[in-house]
Amino acid sequence: MSPAETSAQVEVRTTGGAQHKPAVLVIACAVALMTVLDVSVVTVALPAIRDDLGLSTTGLQWVLNAYSLTFAGFLLLGGRAADLLGRKRVFLCGLVVFTASSLVGGLAQESWQLIAARAVQGLGSAILAPVTLSLLTTTFPEPDERARALGVWAGVAGLGGALGGVVGGVLTGLLNWRWVLIVNVPIGVVLVAASVWALTGTPRRPVRGQLDLPGSLTVTLGTAGLVAGIIAAEESGWTSARTVGLLAAAATCLVLFVLIERRAVVPIVPLSLFRIRPLALADGISLLTGGVLPATFYFLSLHLQEVQGMTALTAGLALLPPAVGITLGAQLAPRLMRRFAHRTVYVIGVGLTVGGLAWLSRLDADGSYTVQILVPSFLAMAGFGISGLPVTVAAMSDVGDERTGVASALLNASRQIGGAVLLAVLVSVASAVTAGADGAPPDAVTHGFGVALLVGAGMVAVAGVLGLGLPQRARPVPLVGQP
Repeated sequence: MSPAETSAQVEVRTTGGAQHKPAVLVIACAVALMTVLDVSVVTVALPAIRDDLGLSTTGLQWVLNAYSLTFAGFLLLGGRAADLLGRKRVFLCGLVVFTASSLVGGLAQESWQLIAARAVQGLGSAILAPVTLSLLTTTFPEPDERARALGVWAGVAGLGGALGGVVGGVLTGLLNWRWVLIVNVPIGVVLVAASVWALTGTPRRPVRGQLDLPGSLTVTLGTAGLVAGIIAAEESGWTSARTVGLLAAAATCLVLFVLIERRAVVPIVPLSLFRIRPLALADGISLLTGGVLPATFYFLSLHLQEVQGMTALTAGLALLPPAVGITLGAQLAPRLMRRFAHRTVYVIGVGLTVGGLAWLSRLDADGSYTVQILVPSFLAMAGFGISGLPVTVAAMSDVGDERTGVASALLNASRQIGGAVLLAVLVSVASAVTAGADGAPPDAVTHGFGVALLVGAGMVAVAGVLGLGLPQRARPVPLVGQP
């Protein structure tokens, strides 16, 4: 047994002790809620931020884009650092970075200070996201136990994504926009203290050679460049010189990354991971579907406000039922996975999502909220909650404990990149359909949203076919004394 394997097993045994398991789950859920909420609460506060700091439209976009760039760019580095340096150290580092940058952003007096703080927040999230999933995977090694833990975690994360509009509206309305960031500070301090107590026994792993700095640089520049290219496409079009240049530079960096990884002594992403079939399938599914959920909430939010005339807070409340659907689906998934094959559960979830999105695509400017939005969006999001868990469990089932960090980073990176690409594509589809429609503006806008949602349903259906290759059951993570 190698020193790295011994170190990994010590971490599972100690961190996964029965007395600490509930604490680890609570910490993981709190981190997921905090980081997911942070994206949507800031979105709601953008008008107030613009008025206070005098940001231009481009500046407002960069309040969001700075976070997305660093989050996507540093995910793989964060995951690999956790595997090599110890999950507790890296997790605490991510918490401190995220909490401190939230304070700086909340106190910002100039636009550049806020944008810089948001970029550092994205770095903190990039560290936290893969480590959190890795901690859950190793703390709950048995398949049924792990499925329940991941179900709770996924449900909380899904709920956080939709609650952001409500929380952001309340904080901005009752206090001011700064509190959508400052609220993270006391939560972060409590989480740091809890993590110091609960996440014990995570020694640094012995590393042969140096961390793969050339690989780290090229993959970070490549993924960040890819997201920057997609952002440029939204602003300037897919054929603009800026967009083409960024995407070409990103592709060059990613090709160099693969060539470097083939020769690296300690690669940031061992290429052998791509030969693990469940992980490769899960990454492909995430690329195909990562943008469907945020696009659905995006289109529904615009429809409720621009077409049906709701306020931001009322629209946020109207989107709570689909958020509850995600949570209930994620809670139901572990029970279904104990009774049925994991692949079957995934197909059930995909079926609900495709059906719900197809129903949503029939939006009408004067339609009933209950019939046209509440019921179909609840079904679609419940399907997401059900189908997401089998994919995550399958992705981590055949990955050795010493590589769970980078494997979870790959899964997160696939979701982020797929989400950015598909969201941009669906928004472009909606805009093109709306521009070419003959009806009155509300009807044309609604028709554009409907076509985009139907395209999203098609992407989920394709992912459903891909998911037929997922394993029927996940295998437990080996513990000390197991072969």
